[in-house]
Amino acid sequence: MTRSLSSALVALAAAAAALMSPALTRAADSISGAGSSAAAPVYKIWAAEYARGQGAAVLAYEPIGSGAGMAKINKREVDFGASDVIANAADLKKNDLVMFPTVITGVVPVVNLAHVGPNALRLTGDVLARIYLGQIAQWDAPEIAALNPGLKLPAHPIRVVARADGSGTTYHFSDYLSRVSPAWKEKYGVASHFDWVPGTLAVKGSGEVSKTVRATPDSIGYIDYNYTVDDDLAAISMKNADGQFVTAGVDGFREAAMHSPWYATGDFSAELNALPGSKTWPITMGTYIAVPRVSAQSERTERALRFITWAYLHGDALARQAKFVPLPEKVQASAYREIAKVSSSSGELLGAKLMGNLVN
Repeated sequence: MTRSLSSALVALAAAAAALMSPALTRAADSISGAGSSAAAPVYKIWAAEYARGQGAAVLAYEPIGSGAGMAKINKREVDFGASDVIANAADLKKNDLVMFPTVITGVVPVVNLAHVGPNALRLTGDVLARIYLGQIAQWDAPEIAALNPGLKLPAHPIRVVARADGSGTTYHFSDYLSRVSPAWKEKYGVASHFDWVPGTLAVKGSGEVSKTVRATPDSIGYIDYNYTVDDDLAAISMKNADGQFVTAGVDGFREAAMHSPWYATGDFSAELNALPGSKTWPITMGTYIAVPRVSAQSERTERALRFITWAYLHGDALARQAKFVPLPEKVQASAYREIAKVSSSSGELLGAKLMGNLVN
């Protein structure tokens, strides 16, 4: 960029605000999106506020999981796909997409144990991996008891809950476990979907994970942070890379981002797991939106981009209200550059029209 970041963002705000004036926004037009169940709460709160300015509902969003959402945008069945995993360059080129982040959140292990409240149980990444590998099967196992002196642990089998669908939450959960557990890395590695060990309660979607953990005594699951708060789940305290036991929350997600290329350079492709920082939550992730790079339905794509741009400019407080971390300024600038690449099939630069005076 040929001028300061702050001045570019001011110019972007002015251009985007003009494009989002009532004269250019039609209340009857809707936007369709599908994918990440982790991101669904922030898209819902953004859409509700955005709709107030238009006098009508504008977003129909299906929280069907990251994999299913990307399948829909690849087939152009929705205006945008939402995923907690950024596609690699080859896949973006193959499907002719651009992709950029919206907010930052975290993955949180949760339990349903009698007499064990939120953040009372402590685990390390290695012990968590061994539970999901089936190597630690009892709550009173020595490995768990050693981390929780004075905590009354039941002499009961651990009921493991996991995602059955292609899930960005699973991807980041497994990426974290691969960084802290050689055994996990060797057997499973990093993926959005697994054939879990026999006896695992595998369910589709974050909502079903929450429901299953709440309904299953002696269970453990992993879920996106906002669900732990909204559904009153008992989160686990995790040992981070600095050796501190920390609790999940927006401060920990923010500190993870600050120790990453996201904050330093605006590179939003980097993972946010197992990073340093005394308060850093060890399983932190971004969530993303994908749109066609060249759109055959330019009006629909432009409406989706207008909504997303509005959220960047006006949605930070709402994101915090929904328990997400807004993007660092450098990441938002990188996202604007991706949006500026979007065009119509006739060659009209849809993204650049929204971006106004953005350079490069």
